[in-house]
Amino acid sequence: MRPLISAEIIAIGTEMLTPFRIDTNSLFLTRRLNDIGIDVLRKSVVGDRMDDLVETIANACFRADVVAITGGLGPTADDLTREAVATALNIRLKEDSEILDGLRRRFAKRSAGPMPDNNRRQAQVPEGAAVLPNPNGSAPGLWIERGDKVLVLLPGPPREMEPMFEAHVGPRLAKRTGARRVARRVIKMAGQAESRIDEIAAPIYGPFAHGAVPIETTILAHPGQVELHLSAIGDDAAAMATALDAAVASLTSAIGESIFSLDGRTIEVVVGDALKSRGLSIGLAESCTGGLVAARLTEVPGSSAYVRGGVVAYSNDVKVAALGVSAAVLAEHGAVSEEVASAMAEGVRRAVGSDIGVAVTGIAGPDGGTEAKPVGTVWFAIAGPGDHRETLKRVVPGDRQLIRAWAVMVALDLVRRALR
Repeated sequence: MRPLISAEIIAIGTEMLTPFRIDTNSLFLTRRLNDIGIDVLRKSVVGDRMDDLVETIANACFRADVVAITGGLGPTADDLTREAVATALNIRLKEDSEILDGLRRRFAKRSAGPMPDNNRRQAQVPEGAAVLPNPNGSAPGLWIERGDKVLVLLPGPPREMEPMFEAHVGPRLAKRTGARRVARRVIKMAGQAESRIDEIAAPIYGPFAHGAVPIETTILAHPGQVELHLSAIGDDAAAMATALDAAVASLTSAIGESIFSLDGRTIEVVVGDALKSRGLSIGLAESCTGGLVAARLTEVPGSSAYVRGGVVAYSNDVKVAALGVSAAVLAEHGAVSEEVASAMAEGVRRAVGSDIGVAVTGIAGPDGGTEAKPVGTVWFAIAGPGDHRETLKRVVPGDRQLIRAWAVMVALDLVRRALR
C-alpha cells in the first residue's frame, strides 16, 4: 500500500460562511498533518447543502490521499456529513447499536430525560467505517478507507476534535506515511514592508526550490511583521535540517537586524525574555495605541516580573498631569512630536519606577491629520536602560486599525533593539 502524502481539509457548516464564526480546526489539522509528513493541498469551507457537500467530498477524494472532514456530525437535520460521505462514496448507512446504546446512557447519566429521537442520526455509520470514540461529546468520529484513500470524519468543536485526532487519527495516519516528514523554519521580522523583505530575499530563496533538498518558501505579512516560511519534504531528516539551516543562514545574513525570531517566539515573548534575563523592568506611556503595547506584553504568562505598569495618556492634560510633560512643549511642538514622545518616555519611567520607559504618540485617524503631520504619523521614544535614549518617527499608511497595529510592533521592536 503506497504511503499517504497529501491531504485536503473540509470544514462543514453554514455558520462558517457568515461573519460570526471562523474555521480554526484547519489550522490545528494542518500543523499535525505536516508533523507526520502529510502535505495539505487544499482547504474548503462548505455550507450545509447536500449537493455542494457531495461534490466537494468526491473531488477531494480524487485529489488527495487523506480527506479530513470536520463538523456536521450532530443530531439536527442540517448535520449532513454522514449522508454526504455515504453518497459521495456510493455506500450505505446503517445504525450502529453500540453508538445508540452509548447515546442513551449519556442522556441518562446527565439526567436529561429520554434521548430525543433525532440523536439516532449520530448512530448512523457508513458501511465499512471504523468508529472513533468521543469521550468529550455525543458525536463519534469515523475512519473510512477506500483503496489507498482515507477519509476521517471529526466533530466540529475543537475540544472534541483535537483529542480525537491525537488519540485515534494521528497515530493511524503516521503508520501510513513511512519516514516522510515535513520540516519547517520560520523567520520573523518587524517593522519592514513585505515588498522590501521580498526584494532582498527573493533572489536568495528562489534557487532553494531547485536544490538537492528542494525548499519551498512562502512570505506572509501581518501589520508591522513579515514572516518567511521555509519547508522541505522528504525522508532524510538530517539532510532536510542541514539544507534548511543553510537557507536560514543565507537569509538572515542578507536581511539583518529586523529579524527578531528564528524559533517561533512572538515579539512580546522575545522582549519579555530579554527584559527578564537582564533583570530589567518596563513602563509604557501610550497615546494613539491606547494600551495595546502593554496588552501585548502582559499577554505573556509571568510578565509581572518585568512590566511595572503604564499610562494611557490620550489627552494632553493627562500627559501633563500623569507623565509630567511640559504644557509649553505640548503647545510649541504638538502632542505628536519627538519632544513630547521623549518627555512621555521619561515621565512614565519616573511614574512607575521602571528601568525603561517607552512612549507612543501618533495620529491614527481617520481625522486629525495635517499636511505636516498626516494621518499615520507616529513618534516613538525609549528612555533606558541606563543612559540609552532613542526616538523614531514612522508614517504608516492604512486605516486606524492598521496604523495602531503597526505602531505596537514598532514600539516592541524598539525595545528589542535597545536590549540587544
